[in-house]
Amino acid sequence: MNAPKLPRHEIATANGATPARPRRSPEQIARGALQNLERWSRAIAPPPPAKMLRPPIPAVVAALATLYVVIGSMFVFDAPASHWARHEPGWLRAAFEKITNLGLSGWFLIPFAAILLWLAAAMSPALSRRSRGVLAALAARFGFLFLAIGVPGLFVAIVKRMIGRARPYVGGGGHDDPFSYMPLVWRPEYAAMPSGHATTAVAAAIAIGAIWPRTRPIMWLYALIVMASRVLVLAHHPSDVIAGALTGAAGACLVRRWFAARRLVFYGHDLRADPAPSWRRVKAALQEAGFGT
Repeated sequence: MNAPKLPRHEIATANGATPARPRRSPEQIARGALQNLERWSRAIAPPPPAKMLRPPIPAVVAALATLYVVIGSMFVFDAPASHWARHEPGWLRAAFEKITNLGLSGWFLIPFAAILLWLAAAMSPALSRRSRGVLAALAARFGFLFLAIGVPGLFVAIVKRMIGRARPYVGGGGHDDPFSYMPLVWRPEYAAMPSGHATTAVAAAIAIGAIWPRTRPIMWLYALIVMASRVLVLAHHPSDVIAGALTGAAGACLVRRWFAARRLVFYGHDLRADPAPSWRRVKAALQEAGFGT
């Protein structure tokens, strides 16, 4: 008489191996991903206590000083900077026309969004508790990066068109008028203040530096180069760039406090990033989720 056949996962368990996780259909993966994204969104949606969003006094003083510099730049630096940029060497303009594209938010938002979707699809109740915790920690970090860069960028994309400040190249006869405005026209040539590239670059420098402190020098060098490029290609005045930097810094710091209030990614008392999962645990979680070998 033949012995009854055991299911494959029971055979694996009997042999001392880790049982294979049952494969999920594409519909199950998509449904699980949507549920995970909804759950993660609910975790950060409610407003935190007001005291967590209240900026410290030094930050307020720095913001006011930066606003003073923005206003002063309109009168002192904007027109001379644009005049110089109009007469800069052609090779310099050509080089910075390429460099300035590194300030586009898509360089950050697209890969971060892709990683979040991938993590949402990989997360499953069938995983061990440790693996679910590792994937959730990664999702919180990349969710912070996405929002810390995307929220200030979205704000600027709307506000700059409401302000309607002319870009330096709009001035006729080779002369720039830093006080030319057409509010609410929603035209690209009247969307100079604040600079979206500067907002993205500074927000990225703060957000990525908050997660990985060792990257701060290279990220701030990147931000300064992008900010300078916007003036050199006649896309912005110096005051536009400074205003964008202020907006990016304020937005990224606000999102950081928002996450810290929920004890996500950062400690609430000093805003330091909490320890990330080790690479060994990340690798083990990915293997259990069906990725890697």
